[in-house]
Amino acid sequence: MKYLLGIDFGGGASKATLLSYDGKIAAEHSVEYPTLHPEAGACEQAPADWVRALSENIQVLLDKSGVDPVDISAVAVDSATHTFLPCDKDLSPLYNAIHWTDSRSVTQARALRAQCGERIFELTFHKPDTVWTLPQLLWLRENHPDVLEKTRYIFFEKDYIRYLLTGVYCTDCIEAQGSMLYDTRAGKWSEELCDLAGISVDMLPPVVKPTDTVGSITAEAARLTGLCEGTPVICGTTDTVMEVLAAGAIIKGATTVKLATAGRICVITDKPYPDRDVVNYSHVAEGLWYPGSATKAAASSLRWYRDTFGGDYRELDVGAEAVSVGCDGLMFHPYINGELTPYADPKLCGSFIGIRSTHTKAHFTRSVLEGVAFSLLHSKKKLLFLGVPCATHATLIGGGAKSRLWAQIVADCLDMELEITESSDSSLGSAMLAGVAVGAFDSFDEAVKKCIHVKCRVKPIPENTKRYNEIFEEYVRVHDALAPIYAQR
Repeated sequence: MKYLLGIDFGGGASKATLLSYDGKIAAEHSVEYPTLHPEAGACEQAPADWVRALSENIQVLLDKSGVDPVDISAVAVDSATHTFLPCDKDLSPLYNAIHWTDSRSVTQARALRAQCGERIFELTFHKPDTVWTLPQLLWLRENHPDVLEKTRYIFFEKDYIRYLLTGVYCTDCIEAQGSMLYDTRAGKWSEELCDLAGISVDMLPPVVKPTDTVGSITAEAARLTGLCEGTPVICGTTDTVMEVLAAGAIIKGATTVKLATAGRICVITDKPYPDRDVVNYSHVAEGLWYPGSATKAAASSLRWYRDTFGGDYRELDVGAEAVSVGCDGLMFHPYINGELTPYADPKLCGSFIGIRSTHTKAHFTRSVLEGVAFSLLHSKKKLLFLGVPCATHATLIGGGAKSRLWAQIVADCLDMELEITESSDSSLGSAMLAGVAVGAFDSFDEAVKKCIHVKCRVKPIPENTKRYNEIFEEYVRVHDALAPIYAQR
């Protein structure tokens, strides 16, 4: 039997999936790593933590599966879009990677919007905000000019990992679309946008297709990971589109709801829907796009809550399940790193509202789950307003899909039937992508038919949906009351 290896680098962990040619998962493993917050608004990651996770992940995966590395036909890597790492002329990191959730570039994003926001929107389909590489580069230039002066290569997260595996410097077209340095209409790096960032185009990687074979495992990478030297490495792409693929969403109208570091509702379309509050990227399936909304802190809100107040996810779930819909008046807004859809406001802060002496830890836990679901409902309403054709059912993806309680809350809030597959991890999508690239699967359609298996369906409970719609109106009013206060902080 031959195998395919997909490796994801998410907001808080790396996960690897080993997939057989007959579409069965042979083994999975994940390794957590921290996001660093050295100052207010900062969200950074240390590349050394990625390397540690890469090495441990693959070695444990091989031990778990018992698979001989010689039987692995190809490797593909994915990660969150627009998390960048500045490197010097020797391709060594000069600074921590600036994660896409970093919000320190508020001033730079605001200036870009005022000076040339419409032009940037015309080229990229997005308006400047703190999540994009362009304003983050300007922040780096203004606050750490010595770093940018020494920068010769700009890596995106998965591209740095793949460089460690192959020694090849490149990126893919979907990743490039997420940088705000790429002319999406023309399909090439934009000198005009690079000039705004104060960099040259030759600091950016060559752009290839996600399915291109770009190199092979080097001797050094083989020693680090246990993989065989010479194993082909596929370019790969960004985590969300790999989750979309792993959910089987490869036809127009298919919809996914994501509960990962970020929350997303993505609808597969045959065109982009440019708007300030919608993220537009092309699909790996030819001719398709996956425009979507974005909740900035979904599962990362729950991880923050767990890490701050203690407990494990299973224990927290059990407690929250005993709490009634609406948490007896307790409400959480998941704006711990600002918010994207529908506010595009990095100054927003998270909040617990309506605290009473009768509330327990279980109430607080459930309020976090509900607060994220309300943000997703806000996102759905925005997509419907723009005419994006949301279906009445969707596939629930991301780590949060493991919680049956959270799945039910989201189904109730969105009034959508949610389908949960046996695995929807982006590392599975990367393994499927690798399979298409090397001919293990004839097409993405065949990969989906072989690899995607439905585990269960979660239907909305009408009385819960009615109650959540009522609470949502208060959820919006609380935002409206607090936003002016946050804007002054």
